[in-house]
Amino acid sequence: MGTNYYLIRIIQAFVIAVAIAAATSPLSIRLAHKLGVIDRPKDARRVHKKPIPRFGGMAIFLGSMAAMTIPAGMNDKIKYAMIGGALMYLLGIADDIKDLKPAVKFAGQFLIASLVYALGIRITFISDYFRGGFAVSNANLILSGAVAYLITVFWIVGITNAVNLMDGLDGLAAGSVAIMSLYLAYIAYIHGARLGSMPVCIALVAVAGGCLGFLPFNFSPAKTFMGDGGALYLGYMIAVFSVVSPLKRATVVGALIPMLTLAVPIFDTMMAMLRRTLRHESIMAADKGHLHHHLMAAGFGQRRSVLIMYGIVAIMGEVAVLISRELYKDAVPLFMVALLYLCIIMVPRTPKKGIKRIITQDTSQLEKEYFAEYLNLERERRKELREAAKAAAEEAASAEEKDVTET
Repeated sequence: MGTNYYLIRIIQAFVIAVAIAAATSPLSIRLAHKLGVIDRPKDARRVHKKPIPRFGGMAIFLGSMAAMTIPAGMNDKIKYAMIGGALMYLLGIADDIKDLKPAVKFAGQFLIASLVYALGIRITFISDYFRGGFAVSNANLILSGAVAYLITVFWIVGITNAVNLMDGLDGLAAGSVAIMSLYLAYIAYIHGARLGSMPVCIALVAVAGGCLGFLPFNFSPAKTFMGDGGALYLGYMIAVFSVVSPLKRATVVGALIPMLTLAVPIFDTMMAMLRRTLRHESIMAADKGHLHHHLMAAGFGQRRSVLIMYGIVAIMGEVAVLISRELYKDAVPLFMVALLYLCIIMVPRTPKKGIKRIITQDTSQLEKEYFAEYLNLERERRKELREAAKAAAEEAASAEEKDVTET
């Protein structure tokens, strides 16, 4: 099959996913009101001020699944991934409606990941840099069954929840997953002829299309949220397709490609776990310490915060593309830029002494500090305006007095 054949299917998948997701998003809003699946601002962690329907994941699910069934459903592993995706979506829907306990939700995720592993979707090797060096592309460590199972399951469950944690601002998760999916799809496309990864490319484009069709209804000010159904489904799909894909055989460091593409949600999740551990809290405890909360606390607002996050996600996607093409020297500067931006976001303008205090800081306190700083600056600005007005008045009076004297 030629490149044109797959290119047509890629376009078909994208158009189908966008069209169905956009068409079913209003339906999901009406259905959410009928079922009572409404996200109410009941705590300080939420940034929205009014009740919002949270059943929008249905649109993403229907759009991407339709696109994968029609143009991309040619690969058994794609079909197995779709089965797991449907189960993960149903688990998220149950959580949206019944508000499942975290232990129940995690157990469901582990069972779904285990099922997917049993169906043959698994990580069976990792690149061996120390033995093979950077010149041998097949220098890999073959994993035992138990180790492969643990790594595969923890990868799927970890990325699934990392994306779920990103769903904190209007449009953040949907747009970020669209960007990550498109970068992974592009990597699969450029290596497709050699590695047979075109079906994965089409499936990833379908996921991106579902997100983009839903995004106009989810971007600030949001008309609907994707809910746990959409967030868990998206996290699962992007995690599984990075495992299904033979991308990790593209280069000796190809095992890093999915990790680099998903670096932002991974970084945010690791920081959240570290932050809660240092506070002696449960790692499942909700807080306002995520990257998007720091941007909001700094006064950027929802739209600008989300766009900043999009930019960092895109930079890491470009790093993954460069790594996949073995352009390591070109990738390092971009990676350092992204890391610098992440550090700037995490460290406040007036940092506390000690790394632990910086990591465990509460953005609610940062908001107060930034607001106090804003008030001080505003007082100084108004004082300068009063002094300038007073000086101008005195100058005008002096000039008028001079004119009278001369007359």
